[in-house]
Amino acid sequence: MRGHLEGSFMGRKRLEEPNRKLEFVRTLLIDNYDSYTYNIYQELSIINGVPPVVVRNDEWTWRDFCRYLYEENAFDNIVISPGPGSPACPADIGICLQVLLECSDVPILGVCLGHQALGYVHGAEIIHAPEPVHGRLSEIEHNGCRLFHGIPSGRNSGFEVVRYHSLVIDAESLPKELIAIAWTTSTDKLSYLETLKFDDILDAYESQDRKKKFLDTVSKQLKNGNYQASIHSNGVQSRKVVMGIMHSTRPHYGVQFHPESIATCHGNKIFRNFRQITEDYWLRLRPPFIQERNARHTACMQVPNASQLFREVPRSSRAVKNSNELFRDALRPRQLACDADESSFGLFDVANIQYPSIGLKFLKLKWRKFDRLASQVGGARNIFCELFGNNKAKNTFWLDSSSIEKERARFSFMGDKGGSLWKQVTFRLSDQSDMEFASGGHLLIEDAQGSTRSTYLEEGLFDFLNKELLSIHYEEKDYEGLPFDFYGGYIGYIGYNLKVECGALSNRHKGRTPDACFFFADNLVVIDHLYEDVYILSLHEENTPMSPWLDDTEQKLIGLRASSTRQLKQQSLHAPTASSHKSAFISERSREGYVNDVESCLKYIKDGESYELCLTTQIRKQVGEIDSLGLYLHLREKNPAPYAAWLSFSKEDLCICCSSPERFLRLDKNDILEAKPIKGTIARGSTPEEDEQLKLRLQYSEKDQAENLMIVDLLRNDLGRVCEPGSVHVPSLMDVESYATVHTMVSTIRGKKQSNVSAVDCVRAAFPGGSMTGAPKLRSMELLDSIESCSRGIYSGSIGFFSYNRTFDLNIVIRTVVIHEGEASIGAGGAIVALSNPEDEYEEMILKTRAPAKAVMEFN
Repeated sequence: MRGHLEGSFMGRKRLEEPNRKLEFVRTLLIDNYDSYTYNIYQELSIINGVPPVVVRNDEWTWRDFCRYLYEENAFDNIVISPGPGSPACPADIGICLQVLLECSDVPILGVCLGHQALGYVHGAEIIHAPEPVHGRLSEIEHNGCRLFHGIPSGRNSGFEVVRYHSLVIDAESLPKELIAIAWTTSTDKLSYLETLKFDDILDAYESQDRKKKFLDTVSKQLKNGNYQASIHSNGVQSRKVVMGIMHSTRPHYGVQFHPESIATCHGNKIFRNFRQITEDYWLRLRPPFIQERNARHTACMQVPNASQLFREVPRSSRAVKNSNELFRDALRPRQLACDADESSFGLFDVANIQYPSIGLKFLKLKWRKFDRLASQVGGARNIFCELFGNNKAKNTFWLDSSSIEKERARFSFMGDKGGSLWKQVTFRLSDQSDMEFASGGHLLIEDAQGSTRSTYLEEGLFDFLNKELLSIHYEEKDYEGLPFDFYGGYIGYIGYNLKVECGALSNRHKGRTPDACFFFADNLVVIDHLYEDVYILSLHEENTPMSPWLDDTEQKLIGLRASSTRQLKQQSLHAPTASSHKSAFISERSREGYVNDVESCLKYIKDGESYELCLTTQIRKQVGEIDSLGLYLHLREKNPAPYAAWLSFSKEDLCICCSSPERFLRLDKNDILEAKPIKGTIARGSTPEEDEQLKLRLQYSEKDQAENLMIVDLLRNDLGRVCEPGSVHVPSLMDVESYATVHTMVSTIRGKKQSNVSAVDCVRAAFPGGSMTGAPKLRSMELLDSIESCSRGIYSGSIGFFSYNRTFDLNIVIRTVVIHEGEASIGAGGAIVALSNPEDEYEEMILKTRAPAKAVMEFN
């Protein structure tokens, strides 16, 4: 088969010619509204020497394709991305079928849905797989064709790939034009950890004693069957599944698996082989074209247009600017982005071009440090209660690292209504936001003097925040020596419904609380839990006098003596008292209703509409005039967490008591982005032995590993949209972390932010956090909106800060009590994957409500 393919479109004689290299290869990457496309983008950016141009499958007309491919000679090959749905559905596959039919003389690689499209367009049948396979690995054997050159094959060869699919090409229906080139080696699917060497796992245990305990525990569990992957024992029997195809006379290939996944072996090699196939095709068949191409396009440089990158292209729109097709001025007459705004990122200075009409603010920062003071005055709790706890702690904030062991978090930030720069911004999406592509809303601003003004933001909250931050000028020397990244700025929350500003089509459910609330904090106290140091910071505009806040706060801190501290601690404990609101929480969904919702999710997954759906619900309880700060102090004592928070917006009658263990996204002063998604949760044990067994059960749960891997790949994609090519990496994958009531499986993803995108653009590229949506994100949010019965509100959103120097740190709002107008609400849920059991999913949802609900019941 290899000789047949190569002989048909290259010629054996030309194969003997010495290899030549193109300086770069230009790829058109067609995105099928997937959440892994930018993982492919990142890979190809490095391999090709120039970033691909990404277009959605309904963004260009066929006339556009013909122009760029054949008139402009702008691309050397095409990659068709994965995506939800089926190639048989026009809305899912868009123009890809026509491209595969008509572009017989352009090298094309289809991944997952793109692979199925290659089969479908030539007459193969697309059928349900023997079972859905998402986030699990299979060993692959192949026929040695050029796409798999240099890659081992077969059992125990080390060629293991990640699969995300529910549909497959029926091998029996392959037409003569298509040749199968790769298959699964068997019906067995592997979890990620099953592919690791057992000795590598043992190396993680430093002492021989711990190794022995580990081996004893695993041995017992294996005998009991606890570690058997469910897929290995469920009785499913089927023939091998086709994992790759190629066309017999065209340079067209497809792979069913995901070579771009973090856990796929040799995925990078597959993309490199496709580049080599492309080079050989053009160099050996069309040398005159290559000479013309090099003369015209060597200086060409594709630069992502960040201002458009995060506004998802509407499916119904044709007249939308392409998101990353800018070329340098030298080729402007023949550039792809002929309709692009010339003030796009990448060509001009962001601060001076993006919003030239904004009134600039020049801010100055003053700060003081008090060595070891926190330990001398009773810690963060006492400092907050003394400085900001009066008058029910109205209009106060506290980003509270109340769980700091294992260096999960180091700093706490707190404050209240501050100086002349203080303001509160409250944003509510318009009633039209339940319509497609509508994301505007009403913004209410209250300033330090108490006056308010209201305005309608047509472009939405993220656009407002972006303009505000870009309008601030500062001097870096003002904060030299500070070990943290927040020096003042916006601090508050972003509600889940702001997904409509990040590409979601609509909001079916309207929230009761504002969709976002922020303070602009100009005065704040910072506690360094590593050294117990306390910092106080104050911002003011240049050429305006300093407020006395620094002096006043210093006196209050120094005045916290040990005797008064002990008395304060007793007073602020807020012991539970008798209440008339002893009723239990009421769930929005009954057990039966939630189980049915899980079944609906599983059907969508089986039909290929999603790989993973993060289903949620809410529980509610009337609490009346509760002491909200006392409740938060009680919650943080019972369930400490590294990304906890207290927020009080008194005019909204809103308090947020958050004990989140999960970071959404952080951007530090070195432009490093970091996400830490949690997927996989299990309760703590009642004894050390039971606790260790439960921890191991989570570590080796095939279902939880699949959940975690899917979200890691999703976050790699989201960071890949805004990070420098090649910089996105995963320093830790599927680590188990232990908290007061649960063990969780956590991964870390990092990347270097591109210089031509803003902090707010980074958030907009990744919000809502993938651990709360599933993948592919856009389709999953659409499906979840149709299944869930109420708005998520603040739950599933983010709490944190946007510093005036354009750093930020945001959590995922989970394990949180929202108190609004006399009612306490708690959101919870879990990721539904093909391996999910509906009853188990209900129990996991209840487990996640247990700590915050128990805190409310004990306190109220």
